Amino acid sequence: MNLIFAGTPEFSVPAFEALQHAGHNIIAVYTQPDRPAGRGRRSISSPVKQCAEKHGIEIRQPENLIGEVIRLRADAPDAIIVIAFGQILPASVLSIPRFGCLNVHASLLPRWRGAAPIARAFEAGDAVTGVTIMQMEIGLDTGPVLAQAQTPVHEHDTAQTLHDRLSRLGAETLIATLDRLARGEITPRPQNDAHACYATKLLKEEAPIDWRQPARVLHRKIRAFVPWPVACTTWHGKTLRLWDAASPEHGRAPAGTPGTVARADATGILVWTGDEAITITRLQTEGGKIMTAGEFLNGHKLAAGDRLG
Repeated sequence: MNLIFAGTPEFSVPAFEALQHAGHNIIAVYTQPDRPAGRGRRSISSPVKQCAEKHGIEIRQPENLIGEVIRLRADAPDAIIVIAFGQILPASVLSIPRFGCLNVHASLLPRWRGAAPIARAFEAGDAVTGVTIMQMEIGLDTGPVLAQAQTPVHEHDTAQTLHDRLSRLGAETLIATLDRLARGEITPRPQNDAHACYATKLLKEEAPIDWRQPARVLHRKIRAFVPWPVACTTWHGKTLRLWDAASPEHGRAPAGTPGTVARADATGILVWTGDEAITITRLQTEGGKIMTAGEFLNGHKLAAGDRLG
């Protein structure tokens, strides 16, 4: 097919590469304008832009697509592929391609429509998630479903590992869907709005841990917030960012005030919660590097009886 590709972050790159490998013709790539980032506030190109430059494909970076309608009509794409683009497509653009605008969304729609489907599925304790190839319409992730693929959410996963797996799964599913779409083998399936739920955008203000919550809730939150905003707590007035935690131990009765350190050694920092204890295994001090609990304890005098939060 002759395609327009619209995407911005790393999540979009495997699908872009897969389209190239499958022999589709990508006419042009739309991606967000370069933004200042990092301590030096240097202008940074998106991962999709960097990939398009490598393949010598035309790159377009308008602030919005309203002014792109005439150019897109002239391109006459068979489809526009949209993956984490970061802009809303106006109705005038949605109607241009022969097969419509297709979105790769990182959830099993209608569950987790919206901005942060991976983290919210993880935080909610979903045992299974996946990707949806959807035909886009004006509503937020409301369009008819063309295909879906599932993957389990493992106990050892974080939102980052799940992100990487879903990115690859989305690429594979997209290629298969385009083949079936070209052969006329797909009938779009409307979503059941009664089963919809929304994945609201992650906020930095959500990062602080409330140790009064159940251990299972906190375990999921710590893993859901990797790599951003990263769950955190305080110790002696300083912020500790929590990057990993072991699964809570079943059947342990509470024996301490929530937030109290029960044990601190090379295996981890065991902290009492609202019901059980949870073991922090990787953490980071303000401005420091990410360390194992053992590495942290080599340089910090955190001990049993200390309070976090």
